[in-house]
Amino acid sequence: MSGHSKWATTKHKKAVIDARRGKMFAKLIKNIEVAARMGGGDPAGNPTLYDAIQKAKKSSVPNDNIDRAVKRGSGAEAGGAEYQTIMYEGYGPSGVAMLIECLTDNKNRAAMEVRTAMSRNGGNLADPGSVAYLFNRKGVVIVAKAQESGELGEDAVLEATLDAGAEEISDLGETFEVVSEASDLVAVRTALQDAGLDYESADASFLPSMQVELDKDGAAKVFRLIEALEDLDDVQNVFANFDVSDEVMAELE
Repeated sequence: MSGHSKWATTKHKKAVIDARRGKMFAKLIKNIEVAARMGGGDPAGNPTLYDAIQKAKKSSVPNDNIDRAVKRGSGAEAGGAEYQTIMYEGYGPSGVAMLIECLTDNKNRAAMEVRTAMSRNGGNLADPGSVAYLFNRKGVVIVAKAQESGELGEDAVLEATLDAGAEEISDLGETFEVVSEASDLVAVRTALQDAGLDYESADASFLPSMQVELDKDGAAKVFRLIEALEDLDDVQNVFANFDVSDEVMAELE
């Protein structure tokens, strides 16, 4: 199990009761707006939009906010911003490789804020291409073990998703992580739905090909940097190639 997944799980638990819910809502809304602009405002014909809406609903974003974001993105309502995706590459404490995905309407502001957050928290930006090769673009679907039909087992998830392209299933405690090629993401998500299974989120993600094992001090520094980056309005996702043992996670909690 990758440290990033553990971090994501911990973060998800925190996010539900977090004072920073407003920031999380804003990022989810931005995802919906961009998906609607790229592929139209009908979720039935736009799987990226469908998944963005599903994720927002799971995070308790009000339906009214979701509907308005779809309308802004698709052009049915005025006020949508011109967002562009920018990937920054860098290194954090302990030599951890990082990909920072931004969705911004101001490239210069995003670059300055990311650079500042990195330098203040023991990281530094790197040249394009110097870090990206350490990551592979994958589809990641998170499935809750607690389903309406009862407790879900790994075999049931594997059975539902194997033919659709699932490559690996990891047990993250309260959820399963199903990894596939990014191009199979929609097929895997659809296979879960066809099997009557509810999913938490379905995202194209960057997973590391190798990982740096961190001790308590290193993990605390990396988490602090990730939090500083995720606090930035322009940053949508942070991907990093660290691993943290269960023992170290327990010490940090």
